[in-house]
Amino acid sequence: MSQTTLPASRGAVSLGPLRGWRNLAAYVALLLIMSIALYMIFIFAPPERVQGDAQRLFYGHVSVAWLAFLAFGVVVIGSAMYLWRRTARWDHLAVASAEIGVVFTTLTLATGAIWARTVWGVWWAWEPRLTSTLVLWFIYVGYLAARAYIDSDSLRRRMAAVIGIFGFVDVPIVWFSVQWWRSLHPLPTITQSGDGLPREMLVTLLVTLLAFTVFYAVLLRQRFLQERAADESGRLRELIRDRKERPA
Repeated sequence: MSQTTLPASRGAVSLGPLRGWRNLAAYVALLLIMSIALYMIFIFAPPERVQGDAQRLFYGHVSVAWLAFLAFGVVVIGSAMYLWRRTARWDHLAVASAEIGVVFTTLTLATGAIWARTVWGVWWAWEPRLTSTLVLWFIYVGYLAARAYIDSDSLRRRMAAVIGIFGFVDVPIVWFSVQWWRSLHPLPTITQSGDGLPREMLVTLLVTLLAFTVFYAVLLRQRFLQERAADESGRLRELIRDRKERPA
């Protein structure tokens, strides 16, 4: 009778406890900085003179939009490196970041709709930034759909890499849309001298951006490890199936 021996994970015993402590430290740091960000959003930052407390949506809305851009930027890096090196871990990084980017783009659209209802009186307006953001959402949902419906690993990864790279073209369109076309969105006020954000609001925004960036890093690491484990599990199943099909 033939026997199947599965390859052991290198460093699983020695690095297990250390990896557990690293995960715990990351979660504690995330909880701490998120708590600080929430305190600053709802207590430290003053209400806006015209919009009042509704303006507090600004901190979360800008942060999730920033993370969507960051996530899709990582997709570009992972996709380009996969096309160059043909190494599976770069594809794992790209798909992990793409999934997170789609979630944060969804949150961007949702928080933007809530804020628009409060400020503009409507849930949605077909203005440049909202429309281009919706297009960005469709592009990367298509990226994920393409991965789901292509069976061949190599073809799926190559096609996804191409979509991931060219889809990023919409990110600068979203960013510059308020300057290129007439838009309901105001021009960026964060870096403007004189008419920029008050100090308390600027500090709150920066802390919130940092907190959400740490959140993204934790999510990306966990999703990357899941994708890598799923890939290794698939290869092990193929190995077991091939050995079972061999004559004893």
